Amino acid sequence: MKLWVNGGLRDTESARVSVLDHGLTVGDGVFETLKTVEGRPFAMDLHLDRLTRSARGLGLPDPDLDEVRRACAAVLEANPVPRGRLRITYTGGISPLGSDRGDAGPTLVVALGEAGPRADSTAVITVPWTRNERSALAGLKTTSYAENVIALAKAHEQGASEALFANTTGRLCEGTGSNVFVVLDGQLHTPPLTSGCLAGITRALTVEWTGAQETDLPMDVLERADEIFLTSSLRDVQAVHRVDGRELPGAPGPVTAKAMRIFAERAAQM
Repeated sequence: MKLWVNGGLRDTESARVSVLDHGLTVGDGVFETLKTVEGRPFAMDLHLDRLTRSARGLGLPDPDLDEVRRACAAVLEANPVPRGRLRITYTGGISPLGSDRGDAGPTLVVALGEAGPRADSTAVITVPWTRNERSALAGLKTTSYAENVIALAKAHEQGASEALFANTTGRLCEGTGSNVFVVLDGQLHTPPLTSGCLAGITRALTVEWTGAQETDLPMDVLERADEIFLTSSLRDVQAVHRVDGRELPGAPGPVTAKAMRIFAERAAQM
């Protein structure tokens, strides 16, 4: 595998980032994950817009998007895969130990991994930890992901692929790396951005293409929703067949199946 690190392609064995990089020492960085199909990244412009928003939210300088595009193109050309996970990481760069940033400039890393096909449905759990909708990081896609690592490990222990969070007011928020939609009386709903959830690219397209409503939802909606599904860059639209101990037989249900079909058709035209 070849990666892009600060201006050029490197072999995996020779790719280096300083041990004093602020992304490593304090998680001071942002990232994007894009789905690629036969070397073509999906929704690149939308992802780069969010990368810039996240960087500004952390107070990092705007990334040089021309360089990011060159880096992505170089990595995709050097690593041909049928379906991939393209990861763009942008950090505060070499800095003093502690929270203060240095003046060496940001670090840019682009890497690509192969991504297998996803199942039409999956199991999820809820976790007791919360998202802080008033956090300085709310809505930003940052490299401070330890909370997600813990929650996802808990999900895997229980035979699930995702964990869902409430926010501090007990309202449904998001998954560790996905947004969540529910069907109530035939109508599609997803938590609003004010819940503290990430402004997911796939989420936004699904809302636009299906007419889903952004609705403040209690956590117990997961106990009574007719259907539930997740969205993310690599999941696209994925039905949920189990939440904790509750089974949702027949997943994907009719509303979810329609959303899956609409997303696949519209995404193919982008």
